[in-house]
Amino acid sequence: MNHLKILLTLFCVSTFLISCSDDNGLVPQEDLEFRSMIDVSYGSDDKQVYDIYLPADRSFETKVMMIVHGGGWTEGDKDDIDGFKDYILDQNLDIAVVNLNYRLADDNNPPLPMQLNDITSVVEHLKENQQEYQIGTDLGFLGASAGAHLSMLWSYEYDTGNQVKMVASIVGPTNLADEEYLNTDNTELMNLFFPFGNTIEKLQAASPLFTVKSTSPPTILFYGGMDPLVPNSQGIDMDAKLEELGVEHEFTLYPNEGHGWTGENLFDTAIKLRAFIDKYFVD
Repeated sequence: MNHLKILLTLFCVSTFLISCSDDNGLVPQEDLEFRSMIDVSYGSDDKQVYDIYLPADRSFETKVMMIVHGGGWTEGDKDDIDGFKDYILDQNLDIAVVNLNYRLADDNNPPLPMQLNDITSVVEHLKENQQEYQIGTDLGFLGASAGAHLSMLWSYEYDTGNQVKMVASIVGPTNLADEEYLNTDNTELMNLFFPFGNTIEKLQAASPLFTVKSTSPPTILFYGGMDPLVPNSQGIDMDAKLEELGVEHEFTLYPNEGHGWTGENLFDTAIKLRAFIDKYFVD
């Protein structure tokens, strides 16, 4: 009789666990509190770390916003883009936020595919830890400058699982083969893009303008008309390409701004970004 009771108990427990699990064997939890983890390692390099901020009452439907810093592919850190991270968290959108670092390029380590592979590694690490984090698999991307370039390129070319539901570019280069780069006398700009290749074909292959597809996720673009690093043709041409392909998108050009801005235009960016997230990501 005791053996029978034990078997019945085990059966009931097993049935309960199966009924509470999804198809992947994940078990949801209740009454979860906000949680943050800093410098979570996803690789062997010191730069291969990310910060993750998990909302209270999250579930396996909770979406994840990936934030990618700039720095010309050779510099920068996730702390540099804390302002955007804090803004997203302050919006109380009930989404998780991942602010990631990636390995920086140098003479021996070109940015591609290394930095795109790092983003892939972060995405895979999130999946591996889905049970612990209690999050879903839908992704959004928000990047600035070089980080925006990487965000678009990964979303358009590397997202084999169709996880990305939106991408936001703040002054991100879209066309490394732009004539304004190829014909420039500015050696700083020439050296900046040399690691991506020395032919038009290689530069185009590293450019979101030439990798975007009609099936690419909704994209929002912000650019400055006086930007010394990213000419406004980068935003204008990307806007036209997205329109041609029928990709849902928005484009804002601030005529008198450079490579970033403050004040009223930053407030305008924040308002438009929130509305875009609400429309294409949260809802």
